[in-house]
Amino acid sequence: MRFWGWLILIVIVAGGIWWLSDNAGSINNNTGTGNYVDVSPAEAKDLIDNKADLVVLDVSNAYADGHMPSAINYYVGDGSLDDAIPSLDKNVPYLVYCHVDSASISGATKLIEAGFGEVYRLEGNYAAWTAAGYDIEK
Repeated sequence: MRFWGWLILIVIVAGGIWWLSDNAGSINNNTGTGNYVDVSPAEAKDLIDNKADLVVLDVSNAYADGHMPSAINYYVGDGSLDDAIPSLDKNVPYLVYCHVDSASISGATKLIEAGFGEVYRLEGNYAAWTAAGYDIEK
């Protein structure tokens, strides 16, 4: 009976390790490990001010209503981002945002899955950026 107890324990632990490794990107997002990093509006502003090659990527369909300064727009919902990914430079950092978490998470994840090395996602998205009082463009 002892043997079977240990065997069951080993199977449970191994299964947990497999699940965590398969789902790590949805649990914790760390650049350099094949995942994106969530950043606050203040951290995003710091990235914009201090990373000259940073690309700000708006993945929303509301770009014309207002967007972060110098942002480019590839809407994730209509496949525009998927179409653009092959032409984007994988060697520069990206800051991804939208108006909803699901779209910005999807956009950041698509970049990571395509092999982009440094990807950040704005926590709270566009609403957090504007609530912090940072500039926008229309």
